[in-house]
Amino acid sequence: MTSKKYYITTAIDYGNAPPHIGHAYEKIAADALARYHRLRGEEVFFLTGLDEHGNKIEKAADAAGVTPQAFVDDIAEKAKEVWEALNIRYDGFIRTSDPTHREAVQRIFQRLMDKGDIFKAKYEGWYCKGCEEFKNERDLPEDKICPQHQQPVEWSSEENYVFKLSNYRDRLRAHIEQNVEFLQPEARRKELLNLLETFPDISVSRQNVRWGIPVPGDESQVIYVWIDALSNYLTGIGYDTDMERFNHWWPAELHLVGKDITKFHAIIWPALLMALDLPLPRQIFGHGWVNVAGLKMSKTIGNVIEPKALAAEYGADAIRYYLLREVSFGRDGDFTYEAFEARVNADLANNLGNALNRTLTILEKNFEGKVSPRFPEIEGDLPRIAEETLAAVIARMDEMAIEEAIAAVWALLDAVNKYIDSTAPWALAKNGETEKLGGVLYAVLEALRIAATLASPFIPTLAGKIWEQLGIEAPLSAQRWSDLVWGGLAEGTATQKLGPIYPRIGAELAGAKKKA
Repeated sequence: MTSKKYYITTAIDYGNAPPHIGHAYEKIAADALARYHRLRGEEVFFLTGLDEHGNKIEKAADAAGVTPQAFVDDIAEKAKEVWEALNIRYDGFIRTSDPTHREAVQRIFQRLMDKGDIFKAKYEGWYCKGCEEFKNERDLPEDKICPQHQQPVEWSSEENYVFKLSNYRDRLRAHIEQNVEFLQPEARRKELLNLLETFPDISVSRQNVRWGIPVPGDESQVIYVWIDALSNYLTGIGYDTDMERFNHWWPAELHLVGKDITKFHAIIWPALLMALDLPLPRQIFGHGWVNVAGLKMSKTIGNVIEPKALAAEYGADAIRYYLLREVSFGRDGDFTYEAFEARVNADLANNLGNALNRTLTILEKNFEGKVSPRFPEIEGDLPRIAEETLAAVIARMDEMAIEEAIAAVWALLDAVNKYIDSTAPWALAKNGETEKLGGVLYAVLEALRIAATLASPFIPTLAGKIWEQLGIEAPLSAQRWSDLVWGGLAEGTATQKLGPIYPRIGAELAGAKKKA
């Protein structure tokens, strides 16, 4: 039987600087989704990468005294280092300066010209140099200051190549209206349906830009980001170079992007796919932003958080857990060191770590660390709660409610800790009730086995530490949903108590950061 395929992509970040915590949030979420679908037994391909062309990169390279290619090569390595530090396991890392991407994009552009969907014309409008794009007048305030860059836009008129998006407006509107899942969250879907009505034909090339992909047959123009960068979702899986591989993965199951670029992915991108006679992705999801102490990150303010440094200090899983648990997926979230410390200490050090540590200590003292036989009569509600947790995680992940899926796993851990308190294994040990004691410890460890597996997409390193202490021979990465049936922990398994899986963050460790 062929397994279900799951092709997930993130936006490709602009390659003018290393990624910050906002970029990291998107990649962490995508990585968690990819790991979850692997756990479900699906065949997964997770694509991320860098958008490497444009004036801003050319200027940054000039300022650094290097070529644009050398500049983006350096940024690409730094980005990969950040993702490695956060334990993000992508399957493909696409760069728009890759020769195979450049050549495929030129062929895509040529096909659209041959079809008559791209034509050369005078294009004029309000242009923001910071965004490197034309702005719709309705999106600008009266003083014509770009809301994103806080600098004046300029009226620009030049001969460009234009994509006739209006050819596909009616088709796209019908698709969005008839397929509610296509564009989420719902608020973004309604917003984009309104925007689509007046969305103009768009310029897809630029004059006077040296660092980019030349328009076929016209070296005076380079292909703009709408086609260059967006096409990565095709070229990253072999479009036009390995069509067997491409057809295996396309269409994408999910494009995960920030809310600020949802309109480009939900309007321009599907219109281009329609023009290329390609099926549309199943879903485009626009997540919110991560602010710092209520403020948008800004180099001017000095509140930009570097995820690699944060991971070096606190560990990747603490960052992954906080962002995925604390930020309601699809809405804006906030990062403060106080909230970070409180959440990590309560959930990772206390709730998760204490249950494991207490149980293994008693098991080591009374059973030489070996798992005892089951005693079903004393397991109470734990088997039922574990089964309900499996259903809850599936339901919440299918709804893209990642934080609620994590909460369901931690509700199971709450039940484990209550079970420990109510059965009082230390008292059973003192009274010599060995059979009951062994049964209680089995129930706790079995619940922790299931909880660790369910938590592994979100906190893979800490889940692996639990797995190691449980002494299970089969690797955690090989676990599938079918392994999560109650009673899977084998009698006689030799556990090993290795200390706390995550030590509490003390005031001396986090205090210096609280001012940020």
